[in-house]
Amino acid sequence: MRLAKFLAHAGVASRRGAEEIVRAGRVSVAGATVTDPARDVDADSGVAVDGRFLEGEEERMVFVVHKPAGVVSTARDTHGRRTVVDLVPARGARLYPVGRLDAESTGLMLVTNDGDLANRLTHPSFEVPKTYRAVVRPSPVSAHALRVMREGVELDDGITAPARVRQVRPGVLELTIHEGRNHQVRRMCEAVGHRVRTLERIRFGPLRLDDLPPGGHRRLKAAEVEVLRRGALR
Repeated sequence: MRLAKFLAHAGVASRRGAEEIVRAGRVSVAGATVTDPARDVDADSGVAVDGRFLEGEEERMVFVVHKPAGVVSTARDTHGRRTVVDLVPARGARLYPVGRLDAESTGLMLVTNDGDLANRLTHPSFEVPKTYRAVVRPSPVSAHALRVMREGVELDDGITAPARVRQVRPGVLELTIHEGRNHQVRRMCEAVGHRVRTLERIRFGPLRLDDLPPGGHRRLKAAEVEVLRRGALR
């Protein structure tokens, strides 16, 4: 198994995060520093991160979390703010968030130690859809602005892919996108003349937020994880 994949399976980080850790010289195999994420290893290779040997794979877990406003979507925060991982009792597992929401946005996030799944759910090539509910001002949003967002909005980092957009009531939009640009929904709305007042993610792939309360979490059942995995393979 490739080293980056081995680290992801062991719950160290996502696949891409594991590659960065290896390239930074933080990983050793049989006592020798390795910087090639493609190096072949197995459970008997003596893989260590920052001098600490890995003791086999952790049980893989995936949690749905309802992120409240003010909670940051990282595993750790240097400023001491509460993180989305803090909302899940880790029981010693090395969990990290799948993708991000900005601090003031709320809604559905996934937290896991399954690096392969995290990579598939966040990589643009897999086009996993995410649905948001945005309250915007001024209200209502014109038919022209809705059409522009559906066809693609010109942003400073290029035109967006077509989105599914509907105005559920004046000034309240539901948008489904499959890209992962920074602050994409907010920037799309601003590009057509509407500032986002509140933003909530209500769906990630086949998973819905439903009645999970803010700050709450639940562990996905094996069947739900399999549906999520299959959806990321399409």
